[in-house]
Amino acid sequence: MSRFPSLFVSHGSPTLALERGGAADFLRGYGERLGRPEAILVVSAHWETAAPAVGTSPAPGTIHDFRGFPEALHRIRYPAPGAPDMAAEAARRVEAATGRPVGLDPERGLDHGAWVPLSLMYPAADVPVAQLSILRDGGPADHLALGEAVRPLRDSGVLVLASGSATHNLYEFRGNAHDAPAPDWVSGFGEWLAEAIRDGRTADLLDYRRQAPFAERNHPTEEHLMPLFAAIGAASEPRGARVHAGHAFGVLAMDVYEFA
Repeated sequence: MSRFPSLFVSHGSPTLALERGGAADFLRGYGERLGRPEAILVVSAHWETAAPAVGTSPAPGTIHDFRGFPEALHRIRYPAPGAPDMAAEAARRVEAATGRPVGLDPERGLDHGAWVPLSLMYPAADVPVAQLSILRDGGPADHLALGEAVRPLRDSGVLVLASGSATHNLYEFRGNAHDAPAPDWVSGFGEWLAEAIRDGRTADLLDYRRQAPFAERNHPTEEHLMPLFAAIGAASEPRGARVHAGHAFGVLAMDVYEFA
């Protein structure tokens, strides 16, 4: 049985699902290069809960959790089957590892942090998918622990896909052209992040808010970076590789990281 890397994917704007070039084209070929997993556990920045939760629907719906985007985007459906057994196993492992009760949500569908990258990576929608929430009041260490708890699932052919954004300041997003150059405060943070991940500096990453340049400007709120820590926790070793780098609208780093 294949063992897949844990991933952190920057999902950018929902329109990524309709785009050509850059990150969209990278993701279109990425699933084929990785191969077909038995199931996918997505940790998305767009599902925040007070306590950990997993989606156990056998047929999760496609959640269009956005407004003001093209109608073509709202017409997209990603009809992947659910993975309730895998989700329940993830819940058991998180409870055992963290001592925190985990909610089972049979109604939860796939938010755009899940279905947008998956629609590019696995367009046939034939791989079972479930989601694990991020913690509304949790920090980097809490999400590292979530990833550590679900790490053994990778031995059963499960792909852990953490979906967020390497940089995410939407206050400075509006009005920018899609191909706008990244300002220094965006590229500076992104390069610090890439180097810290490459060198396996987990302690520095956990303390990124103080150590990284322009941390608060790139992440005025933290939810889009928290999935990264789940990906690191799910890894066998802390060093990772940036397998795609780029920017959208200047301020959204579209980086993708792989962890063994």
